[in-house]
Amino acid sequence: MSTPTLYIEGPSFWAPSLPGWDVARAALRGEGALVDPPAKRPAPQLLAPAERRRAPDTVALALEVATATVATSGRDAKDLPCVFASAHGDLGINDYMCSTLASDPKLLSPTKFHNSVHNAAVGYWTIGTGCMAASNSLTAYEASFAAGLLEAATQCAADQRAVLLVGFDVPAVGALSSVTTSRGLLAVAFVVAPTRTERTVASFDWSLQPGPVQAPMLQSEAARALQVNAIADALPLFEALAANNPLPLLMPLAPTLSLRIALHQHTD
Repeated sequence: MSTPTLYIEGPSFWAPSLPGWDVARAALRGEGALVDPPAKRPAPQLLAPAERRRAPDTVALALEVATATVATSGRDAKDLPCVFASAHGDLGINDYMCSTLASDPKLLSPTKFHNSVHNAAVGYWTIGTGCMAASNSLTAYEASFAAGLLEAATQCAADQRAVLLVGFDVPAVGALSSVTTSRGLLAVAFVVAPTRTERTVASFDWSLQPGPVQAPMLQSEAARALQVNAIADALPLFEALAANNPLPLLMPLAPTLSLRIALHQHTD
């Protein structure tokens, strides 16, 4: 079954060592260095000052890249459906909740409980922007970004509407770090659009490919330094965007299924 060519607008990227797409793009194609000392976590201006201070890392990361992508794409966030993907949500808050419930449940913070749900980040985004379009928060463990891209592409193709895609994850802490590995902060985003516009940076053809799966090899030192984060399955695609690499990319979705992406850069 054929799928339509779709278009990418406004890629954004944030990690402490690569705080912004311009810095990340240079490093991911081997032309720039990691930021030293690393940047402090972003402070998204979408939130009021008090909310900004209380927001967990997951929310701060997701809103930072989502805001950058919408600004670069020239879209109106109020009208833009969105897909937020995270392998684990906020593992720090979940560890806190489990520890508190085991030791003294009466001390459980209502604010932290409010922020523990997987869709907290997309909730902050839709409330802060006044977005009434469809929103989705999904996880697929090590294939979370690929699953998010498949969801966004499917929605975009079916509805002929641009869709905001955001991926983010934070470190595993406490007892949870013994059963799942995620280190550092990482967030990425772009808009998937049904037609080419003046803001288009690349197009892509996409399809599902059955068969044995092997994750793509990362090409840059900058990307390899970030591969310990749980949303790292986004890195090969952002490397390809940065390096203008037209080779097909197989993004694992399951042990015997991949999302095949063929990028075509638009530089004019």
